Amino acid sequence: MAKTYQTQRSPSSKLMGSHFVSFDAEAGEITMHYTPPAEFASPRGAVQGGLIAGFLDEVMGSALLAVTDDAYLPLNLDMKLTFLRMVPLETITAKGRVVKHGRRVAFLEGELYDQAGNQLARATSTALPTPMPGANA
Repeated sequence: MAKTYQTQRSPSSKLMGSHFVSFDAEAGEITMHYTPPAEFASPRGAVQGGLIAGFLDEVMGSALLAVTDDAYLPLNLDMKLTFLRMVPLETITAKGRVVKHGRRVAFLEGELYDQAGNQLARATSTALPTPMPGANA
């Protein structure tokens, strides 16, 4: 299989400065780095909140893609975010995992960390697993 989750899959992942780090199949957890561009800055000089959601959405989706061997992407039904600290305009680490999934629903979690290992934000999502575009379903 192609291991799509290891590559730049979409223009948005490229814009976010996405870089695959690792996948732990046993834990169902993927680790990625993001390097936000200067244009992501809020007036406070940190990453704007809606764009933080993009990092977390991307890493949680990548976790489902990895766990399903490139077969399914999530279609979010909801996503809850908690902002713990401002996200700096520097390379950050994102971890996403599949808590549980079946044919009809997937439960996902994700966290962002700064370079010192401080947790910056976290998210949970309930999603519909949908076939990877272009895949034979």
